[in-house]
Amino acid sequence: MPTEERKKSKVELIKEASDGLRGSIADELADRSTDHVQDATTKLLKFHGTYQQDDRDLRKSRRKEGLGKAYSFMVRNRIPGGKMTAAQFLGELDIADELGNGTIRITTRQSIQLHGVVKNNLWDVIHRINAMKLSTQSACGDVTRNVCCCPAPLRHNGLRDQLQQLADAIADHVRPKTGAYHEIWIKDPETGRREQVVGAPDDSEHDPIYGDAYLPRKFKIALALCSDNCIDVYDNDLGLLGVTEGDTLIGFNVLVGGGMGTTPSKKQCFPALAKRMAFVQIEHLRAVITAVIMVQRDFGNRADRSQARLKYTIANMGLPAFKAKVEQYLDQAESICGIPAGTVPRPLPDPHPDDVTGHDDHLGWHEQGDGKWFLGLPIESGRVKDEGDLQLKTALRELFRHHVSNCRLTAQQNILLCDIAPQQRSTIENILADHGVVTVDQISNARRFSFACPALPTCGLAVTESERVLPSVIDDLEAELNELGLSAEQFSIRMTGCPNGCARPYNADVGLVGRSMDGKTGEGRYTVFLGGNLRGNQMAAIYKDQVPRSEIAATLRPVFLQFKQERNAGESFGDFCDRIGVEALSRPCEVAE
Repeated sequence: MPTEERKKSKVELIKEASDGLRGSIADELADRSTDHVQDATTKLLKFHGTYQQDDRDLRKSRRKEGLGKAYSFMVRNRIPGGKMTAAQFLGELDIADELGNGTIRITTRQSIQLHGVVKNNLWDVIHRINAMKLSTQSACGDVTRNVCCCPAPLRHNGLRDQLQQLADAIADHVRPKTGAYHEIWIKDPETGRREQVVGAPDDSEHDPIYGDAYLPRKFKIALALCSDNCIDVYDNDLGLLGVTEGDTLIGFNVLVGGGMGTTPSKKQCFPALAKRMAFVQIEHLRAVITAVIMVQRDFGNRADRSQARLKYTIANMGLPAFKAKVEQYLDQAESICGIPAGTVPRPLPDPHPDDVTGHDDHLGWHEQGDGKWFLGLPIESGRVKDEGDLQLKTALRELFRHHVSNCRLTAQQNILLCDIAPQQRSTIENILADHGVVTVDQISNARRFSFACPALPTCGLAVTESERVLPSVIDDLEAELNELGLSAEQFSIRMTGCPNGCARPYNADVGLVGRSMDGKTGEGRYTVFLGGNLRGNQMAAIYKDQVPRSEIAATLRPVFLQFKQERNAGESFGDFCDRIGVEALSRPCEVAE
């Protein structure tokens, strides 16, 4: 049943009444007497790339003093494929220092988040981001988010350059058509002058892809190669898995319905990997993407936001019925894309047999294939800051000012320093060493393949710590792995502060998902998932629930030992756990309600 015939949630009514996502944003920004915006405006601001938050560390003390919440905003960039110039990265650092909390955070979707932006600085921050030829538009909200693809500038065969070009084209195609973003953030409120920036809106605001109410929930798109699923293509609403013949990209397997978020207390909620729907030639890709988005627009659940992602639409319809509906929408999609009717074959061809076979985080030094090099630099949980002996922010400032012209952000929250001349390598290594910045050869594999969501104190959904405690958890795991002689093993460890899965824990070798907080000690308790893998095409299962943070390593030790004793030759930790099954690793365990 099309969503127009169903009951609608409060957020749907806010979107419909927003006048193209304008609402009262401009008026509330102009009101300097308050440090926050109203609830309806927070919903609309997400489409513009910002979330209203408060510092949860301060809630109790402020309450005792009779004060309200310490409000601020998180601002997220939209950076297709994670491509940035040195000037843009330096500009983000400047904004963080002048108008934020002094740090920036590389996200799991190849973008940058700024934290601690107060309301009266919000316009300046977003305006300055646009002045650098970046944008925050649709970095959040019920639209297509940042389009991800492999960031590595490996140019020996041109395949990754093709992916990057397609990511840019797709991002431009699915950008909302409303002029609200430019009116609010680009036009000078005093002079009314609109600055010329990337992606100026069309004269018409009619949005044939999104309509008036946009999508029921967020929508994520990513492109990958079968040999290198470094962006977790199966975790996306729409995954595009490149199929190659030699060095030629012949098309994509279209994967639909991936998504990590879940609510354990609701049995109908679940994380999911995308399903293989069809094989699509490159020239037909844009129309198929359009049709998939439009089907989700019209048939996604707009009454219950916990059931509004594409994975639930497909679960309710069934993949064959969903595919048939996409084929029905191809006429409209072809018209929107400006191609002749009937260009895309009906029915859509079945998926090509090729599938994901590998993963590469692209860390360390690599020849690009054009005479230059790139350096993949690990950034713990993506946080760029100066702290103690680790002067990461200062090091990156020096590198981008004098030695590195551009970079790429990865889906593992790391950074690739690109287009480096061979003779610059030693200089760059010396600068990093002088500032206490470690390279991949100086960290353990456990730390290399781990990352976390921000969680406390800024995320309003977090129930436990994540980013702030993962380093100590890795310390404990390193000790166990070293003692067992398993330190060379490569497997992913991902932690989140709640079940929403922003760090993609449900297809990791080891997923740690925040479940509760001890009211007396403040120690977090986590659900431990086992059985995913670095390739990203395998779901993990619950091993133990409500494990205190301090007991995570001890809880995993017997599993590591069993892995060492019973693994098959060449078998990874996650594949071992999946083959054996969690029932054979421990007593069956249900998630506590």
